[in-house]
Amino acid sequence: MSTKLITKEGHEALKKELDYLWREKRPDTTRKVTWAASLGDRSENADYQYNKKLLREIDRRVRYLRKRLEDMRVVEYMPEQEGKVFFGAWVDIENEQGETKRFRIVGYDEIYERMDYISIDSPMARALLRKEVDDEAIVQTPTGEVCWWITGIEYVK
Repeated sequence: MSTKLITKEGHEALKKELDYLWREKRPDTTRKVTWAASLGDRSENADYQYNKKLLREIDRRVRYLRKRLEDMRVVEYMPEQEGKVFFGAWVDIENEQGETKRFRIVGYDEIYERMDYISIDSPMARALLRKEVDDEAIVQTPTGEVCWWITGIEYVK
């Protein structure tokens, strides 16, 4: 089994989600399923069918989170990273047209619902790793190569 990288903040968020699902959402949904089942005919009971489906989805997510959390390695900031792009860095870049972007390089499990996070496995992150401010990074895209310059690097300390 390979170890997946995650930031400290991402690890805490996944643990918080797991705790919420297991301690609050699942017991509440279980109560609803029990109540709906007590009403009788389950085949035509929309409350029962919906909440039973929701319970299966919660259980699936709980299993997934438990398995992922076991297999993750939290990457902490180290002073040796300063000045270069590594995992967890906030990176400011600019292209030839003057377009700028700012994002953080994080693990796969952290990128959802965040437009300012990119996966360490993305072509952009791979092109930026180990580079310094004012370095040029050539990114392979479906339409060809794109050149970006690094204008800033920050770490959460």
